[in-house]
Amino acid sequence: MATSAVSAKILSHPEASLYVGDLHSNVTATMLLQKFSTIGPILSIRVCRDMITRRSLNYAYVNFEEPIHAKRALDTMNFDLLYGRPLRIMWSQRAPDLRKTGVGNVFIKHLDKRIDSKLLYYAFSTFGNILSCKIMRNESGESCGFGFIHFETQEAADMAINKMNGTFLVYKKIYVARFQSCDSRPDSPCKFTNVFIKNFGDELDETQLHELFSKQGEIRSFKVERDEHGNSKGFGFCCFETAEEAEQAVKTLNGYSIGNKQLYVGRFEKKHQRLSEIKRKKELKKQESTNKYQGVMTSNGESKGFGFVCFSTPDEAVKAIEEMNGSTLGSKTLYVGLAERKQERRMRLIKEHKQQLQTSNISSQVGLLVRPQTNPKLQQEITDIRTTKHMAHVNSVECPNSIVVVGQERLAPTVINNATLQEQKQTLEEHSFLLTPQMQEELSGKITAILLEVDKTKLHVQKSPDLLKAKIEKAIAVLQAYEAKQANAAKPATTEPTDS
Repeated sequence: MATSAVSAKILSHPEASLYVGDLHSNVTATMLLQKFSTIGPILSIRVCRDMITRRSLNYAYVNFEEPIHAKRALDTMNFDLLYGRPLRIMWSQRAPDLRKTGVGNVFIKHLDKRIDSKLLYYAFSTFGNILSCKIMRNESGESCGFGFIHFETQEAADMAINKMNGTFLVYKKIYVARFQSCDSRPDSPCKFTNVFIKNFGDELDETQLHELFSKQGEIRSFKVERDEHGNSKGFGFCCFETAEEAEQAVKTLNGYSIGNKQLYVGRFEKKHQRLSEIKRKKELKKQESTNKYQGVMTSNGESKGFGFVCFSTPDEAVKAIEEMNGSTLGSKTLYVGLAERKQERRMRLIKEHKQQLQTSNISSQVGLLVRPQTNPKLQQEITDIRTTKHMAHVNSVECPNSIVVVGQERLAPTVINNATLQEQKQTLEEHSFLLTPQMQEELSGKITAILLEVDKTKLHVQKSPDLLKAKIEKAIAVLQAYEAKQANAAKPATTEPTDS
């Protein structure tokens, strides 16, 4: 109940709520209470923290009971030091519309290092009511030489730009312009004065580098980054007075040889600028690859009969292959597959050829005979026999003149007698191959080939199972005799001479 009452008071008096930014990570709500309670009664103080790590986000909200106390704290405590850092106090803006539109936002650069947020605030406060003023600083707390001022109205911002741009502030000429977000800035290359330097290692110290770059123009600031031990990290920054001098330094000193090293000198870019440039180059390379592998290949203006299509995702390419491969375009059947480089395609074809040779050798070793226009039913029977060691037995009781094979109907003599010569030969091809393995499995392929070469005038002898069996036994005997003769002829050639 107490919490809801406090929230109701804050909502009823939003002008009594202050935003306090640029806080040190160690600042707590208790410290802020001790600081702001001297102005007037406070409803609540909340230091914003990360939901997971609970680390401070370096800003807080202070809610007073009365708007007059909040106004007094804003006027008297803004830029006061707390834990070594100046407080940046402004009215709390719950709605982000004012911040996102950029209305009244002003960018200032070329600021002297001695200028802090408080001095910049008072220098520009004569042009209108300032909602926020901030000078950007690095990790060590040093000024980066630029800052931002958010005026309440755009008219006040325009007046500040017209009056202050090009004027001197603490003996330095400053640049004042409207703030532009990263997305709204033009893509055309802009002028620069900051230069990034690297690859000088330990060959040159800061004094020597300063002397080298001073020949290209007037240097506004120069710095070599160092580690915690004071050793050079091998890179640094140089800010020239004009953009022309900076460009001249890049053209002259980029690639400059120092001992066995070459200097890299280029325009200083922020992290988001570098990432944007890397992304742009990747997109450009991707587009070039797409254009290269797209279109119909031609020779002298005539199509070569093949082409390429580059899809944006692998899933789209797979889908195109599945749906388009084998489809008809005009009078042609399309082949659609993944594009391969010449070397990859050559290696794949060599591998497939080797596999085919291995398969062919295995088939010849087990005596497989492959002939065109094979009956599909026969193919299934052959597959069954390859995986089965036992053949079906001849059923002499039910039908003594029939041959029984696994998964096949009986073959009766009347079926053979009524068939044509071509059908008889096809029947012999199917059934003789299935019968021979039970008698001499390793010679079945050769025996079948011999039987199929029988002259058409003598094919009638195969109509009887007994005659077929006799022919098979005769073929086996011939093959065995031939193999024995070959083995005897090879013995003297393979026998090694012995010493006497």
